Amino acid sequence: MAWGKKKGARKEPLFGLPAALADLRLTAADRVPGGDDKPKKSAKPSAKRKSEDAGDEPPRERKAPAGRSGAKRRARSRGGFSLGRLVYWGAVLSLWGAIAVIAVVVYVGAHLPPIQSLEIPKRPPTIQIVGIDGSMLAQRGEMAGANVALKDLPPYLPKAFIAIEDRRFYSHFGIDPVGILRALVTNVLHRGVSQGGSTLTQQLAKNLFLTQERTIQRKLQEAELAIWLERKHSKDDILELYLNRVYFGSGAYGVEAAAQKYFGKSAKNVTIAEAAMLAGLVKSPSRLAPNRNPEGAEARAQIVLTAMADAKFITDAQAKASIGHPSYNVKPAGAGTVNYVADWIGEVLDDLVGQIDESIKVETTIDPKLQSVAEAAIIDELAAKSVKFNVSQGALVAMTPDGAVRAMVGGRNYSDSQYNRAVTAKRQPGSSFKPFVYLTALEQGLTPDTMRQDAPIEVKGWRPENYTHEYFGAVTLTQALAMSLNTVAIRLGLEVGPKNVVRTAHRLGISSKLEPNASIALGTSEVSMVELVGAYAPFANGGLAVAPHVVTRIRTLSGKLLYMRQPEERNQVIEPRYVGMMNAMMRETLISGTAKKAEIPGWPAAGKTGTSQDYRDAWFIGYTANLVTGVWLGNDDNSPTKKATGGGLPVEVWTRFMKAAHEGVPVANLPSSPGGWGLSNLAQAASQVSPPTAAASGPAPANAGGYRPPPPTRANVRPEAAAGLDGWLMDRLFGGNR
Repeated sequence: MAWGKKKGARKEPLFGLPAALADLRLTAADRVPGGDDKPKKSAKPSAKRKSEDAGDEPPRERKAPAGRSGAKRRARSRGGFSLGRLVYWGAVLSLWGAIAVIAVVVYVGAHLPPIQSLEIPKRPPTIQIVGIDGSMLAQRGEMAGANVALKDLPPYLPKAFIAIEDRRFYSHFGIDPVGILRALVTNVLHRGVSQGGSTLTQQLAKNLFLTQERTIQRKLQEAELAIWLERKHSKDDILELYLNRVYFGSGAYGVEAAAQKYFGKSAKNVTIAEAAMLAGLVKSPSRLAPNRNPEGAEARAQIVLTAMADAKFITDAQAKASIGHPSYNVKPAGAGTVNYVADWIGEVLDDLVGQIDESIKVETTIDPKLQSVAEAAIIDELAAKSVKFNVSQGALVAMTPDGAVRAMVGGRNYSDSQYNRAVTAKRQPGSSFKPFVYLTALEQGLTPDTMRQDAPIEVKGWRPENYTHEYFGAVTLTQALAMSLNTVAIRLGLEVGPKNVVRTAHRLGISSKLEPNASIALGTSEVSMVELVGAYAPFANGGLAVAPHVVTRIRTLSGKLLYMRQPEERNQVIEPRYVGMMNAMMRETLISGTAKKAEIPGWPAAGKTGTSQDYRDAWFIGYTANLVTGVWLGNDDNSPTKKATGGGLPVEVWTRFMKAAHEGVPVANLPSSPGGWGLSNLAQAASQVSPPTAAASGPAPANAGGYRPPPPTRANVRPEAAAGLDGWLMDRLFGGNR
C-alpha cells in the first residue's frame, strides 16, 4: 500500500549542520512583521503539528500583550529605579559630607592656637600715653583686681550672666544647637543680627585664644575650643574662668575689676541691681559702660533683671525692687581731665593697630602745659559762676589749624563723670553754625557788605526773633554776623538754600546728620564739639580740610613701630578769597559784635558765639593762625541755664586759655583775600595790638572790617561799626552796597 509504504519509509541519518537545523520550525509569531504585513487569521495547527512542535522543543514564553498590565509593569520598574538611585546618591552624598566635615574639623584644628596657654592667666597689655614732649599723660591696661572664686561671689551674680547670655549653660556640651536655632530664627524674623547663639563657653574660648574678627573659620575654632574646654573643665570652673576674664569696658577685665571701676566695691559685695548691670555690659562694653552711657547701661540692666526673674533666679518682687538702683559712683585714681584724652585714644586704637598683643607706647599731639591751662580754665570758671548761671558742665577742644589736638577737656571732673562731652556728646551749636550759612552766601556771589533786612520774619508759622527782640533794618552781612542777627541768617539761609548750607558744613568737616530746613541757619541740628572745631580750621589755614587727630606714633615698649601718622593730602574746601572775606567778617565779632570780651593782645583773631534755644547751650569757637579753640558750657540733662550766652562764660574761658597758649609765640596773621583785602587785614591786626605807644599814635578805626553801617531803625540801639579808609576801599572794590 502506498500509504503504508510511505509511513514506513526509511529515513537516512543526517550529520553536521543539516542535522542541527533539521528540526527547526518557525511560526508566524517568530516572524518580524514588515511594512506591508497585515495580521492574518491562520488555521489552527493540526494535532500532529502540535505534537511534533511539542516534541521538538519546549514551549516558548509568550510576550504579554501590550496594554494596561504592561504599562503598570513599566511604571513599577521606573519607580523602583528612582528610589534605588535616590538611596544610592543619598548614601554617596552622606559619605562625602562626612568626609568634608572631618576635613574641616582637621583643618580648623590644625590652625588652632596652643591650648596650653589656658593654664597661664592672660592679662591685657599696658598702654602708655605720652604727650608731645614725651611726658607720661596716662596709662591704660587691666584694672587692678585679682581673680575671684565662684564660691565667694553672691549666687545671683553668676546667675545674672547665665540668665542673659546662656540660659542652657548647665545642659549643653559647649555649643548649644537649640540656642543657635533660636538665634537663627530670631535673626531671620528681624532681618538682621539681633541675637547671638554663642554659649558662655564659646565666649570664654574666644576671649582666651582667639581674636575678635568675624569669620567662619574663627567661629568654627571657637566651637572646637568650647567642646575641648567642656571636656577638660567642669561647668563651675568654666563659669569662674569666664567671670574673671570677660571685658567690661573702660579697661576693666573680670568682675572684680569692673565692680571696683563702676561701683567702688568688691564683686563679692555687689547688689542684685549692680550684678544685672555687670551682666548687661558684656553685650557691648564700650557702648554700655555706665560711666559713659548711664541711661543705656540702666536700660540693659532692666532687661537682665527681667531675664533673671523669668529663669526663676530671683523673684518678681526682687526684680522690681532692683530696677533703677545701681550706684555707679566711682572715684578712680588719676582723675585729671587728660583721662578724657586717654579714653578717646582707647577708642581709636583698634582702628589704628588692631589687636594689641603686647604693651605699647602711644605718642600724641597733646601739649601737657596747654592741657593743664584748659583744665584750670574750665574748672575755675564753673566753680565761680556755675550756681549763678545754673551751668554744671563744660568742655574745651584746642587744635592746630592742621587738626592736631593740643588740649581736650571732656568735663569739669573726670572722677565724677567719664562721659566725654568734647567727643561723644552732640548738642545744638546755635549761632556758632552761622558761618557756614554766610560762607555759602559768599560762594553764591554775595559780599561782606551786601545789604539784607533785619526785620520780623515768619516761616510757615514759625517766627524767629533776635536775642534782643530788636531789629535794625538794612544791615551788611558783616554786621549781621557780628551781631548774630537771627532774622538775617534765616533770610540768607532760605535765599541760598538749606541743602546748600548743609553741603557746605559737610564739606568743611561736619560729619553729623544735618536737617536741611529753615532752622538750620540757627544751628538746630546737633553736632559734636570736636567736629565743629575741626570745621572752623579751614578758616585759619587758608581753606584746607583737616581731620582732627591726636595719635602720631605707636610703638611697642621694645621700640618696634606699629603705626605712624602719614601726611594727608589736604583738599582745598574754601577758595582763598572767601577765606579772607570770612575772616574779616568773623574778626568783627571780636571787635564790635557778641564776643567783644575776647582778646589776645597782639594777635589777629576771629570767631563766632552761639547760644541755643532757651539758653541750653553756650558756645564760642575762636581761632588765630596758631590755634583753633572751642568752648561749650551747659547741662548734661539739657536743662536751660540762667541766660548763659556764648558771649559770656565761654568767651571768658576761651580768652584765659588762648592768652596763655600764645605767650612767647611769634605773631602770625590770619589768611586774607588777595588784592585789596590785604590792607583791611593790616588795619584789623593793628586794631587788636596794644603796644605801649598806642596812645600816642591815636585810636584805631572802630571797624577794621571796613564796612559803613546803614542808619539804624532804632535810635537807642545801633550796630557798633564805623567807616573810614577801609570802608572807602571796599566800596571801590565791590562797587558799593548790594
